[in-house]
Amino acid sequence: MKVLVGIKRVVDAYVRVRVKSDGTGVDLTNAKMAINPFCEIAVEEAIRMKEAGNADEVIAVSIGPAAAQEQIRTALALGSDRGILVETDEEVQPLAVAKALKAIIEKEQIDLVILGKQSIDSDNNQVGQMLAALCNYPQGTFACKAELQDGKIQVTREIDGGEQTVLLDLPAIVTTDLRLNEPRYASLPNIMKAKKKPIDTLTPADLGVDVSSNIKTLSVAPPAERSAGVKVESVEQLVDKLKNEAKVI
Repeated sequence: MKVLVGIKRVVDAYVRVRVKSDGTGVDLTNAKMAINPFCEIAVEEAIRMKEAGNADEVIAVSIGPAAAQEQIRTALALGSDRGILVETDEEVQPLAVAKALKAIIEKEQIDLVILGKQSIDSDNNQVGQMLAALCNYPQGTFACKAELQDGKIQVTREIDGGEQTVLLDLPAIVTTDLRLNEPRYASLPNIMKAKKKPIDTLTPADLGVDVSSNIKTLSVAPPAERSAGVKVESVEQLVDKLKNEAKVI
């Protein structure tokens, strides 16, 4: 069984994001980049399936600039078998990502796709659902548990009221939530081995996909700074401030 894992290059989750002085976007100068945290969970889940003998090959795929090879190498060091980079300097929107992944799925004859439910930069939570619609595959989104059994995958989903369990025929699309697993760290020997693992580089044109965007960012601004809090002397004073200043009661 072949498992495809999608990974996205984002600013490290522990880095304070800076906005460019002209308000045109996020300043990435010297910013530490990493695999999107939800994508890390997807990589870990695919590797666990391989270690359990349920998957034969794990393919890590990223769509982005040439520098995204760094994140693919990280996925390879964690245990993925090979990587595919769809190289583009365009700011690729979710539908274009889904179309590119669909082309790779058809080319590689993928049995299971595991994606992070969303990225921490654009925060769209759209690619998994769009990909399932394009491929006409069953989908298990917001997965907190996934078990392969007899050619199917049972996915426990995080929902507003608790959890929902669905049984999906393969091929299928699964998107990961935080409770699915705890990603491992790459060991130094595996980091060295990853340098020899293959990464195929394609272009969107090779896949017959147009990644040009119809969305234009007008401006980017940091959130307003919060004013300092004040201490109150009594419950009555607190209620007065909530009623007359904050106007929340």
